[in-house]
Amino acid sequence: MADQKEVPGDAPLIGGVEECTIVLVPYRQEWAETFRLHRERIAAALGSGALDIDHIGSTAVPGLEAKPIVDVLVAVADSADEDAYLPAMEDCGYVLRVREPDFEEHRMFRTPERDVHVHVLSEGSPEIERYLRFRDALRATPFLRARYQELKRALAAQGPQDMNAYARAKSEFVEAIIRWSRRTDRRAPQLAPGGG
Repeated sequence: MADQKEVPGDAPLIGGVEECTIVLVPYRQEWAETFRLHRERIAAALGSGALDIDHIGSTAVPGLEAKPIVDVLVAVADSADEDAYLPAMEDCGYVLRVREPDFEEHRMFRTPERDVHVHVLSEGSPEIERYLRFRDALRATPFLRARYQELKRALAAQGPQDMNAYARAKSEFVEAIIRWSRRTDRRAPQLAPGGG
């Protein structure tokens, strides 16, 4: 396993903070296909250990500008039990980037090209419901999609920053959408092709 470098105020990042320029691009139909290919790769690698695999994040929302990074959510029995999935994920080319034992035992892998992020959580984690609820609310509600896109553009215009800072800057809006979604039950619509 790679050495872990803890960064005060940030997620436990393996390899430390990486400053980058946030670049948003128009929605691409190919993101659904990228998700499908990685879902198949992960399902083959983990077998029955992958209890659910979903496409999340902005690339899962048709019409929404996004960083060209496809986010995949994988539910496993126990994400703290890395021996059950980490070797298989590494064997099929994913690199462990984030280990968060204090945040729902979240793990995040990425491709060497950094164009796919795979989030691993335990089945039943409240974070799974939150990811899916936020995605579905954006898929179903054009005015929320437009407001989220405006926020992302404003943050991207601020110049180079690390991904965690970018995510934290969006967190208040994300939380508001999740609360709104729970009040209005905006989980049902599934507008994007290509599964999850």
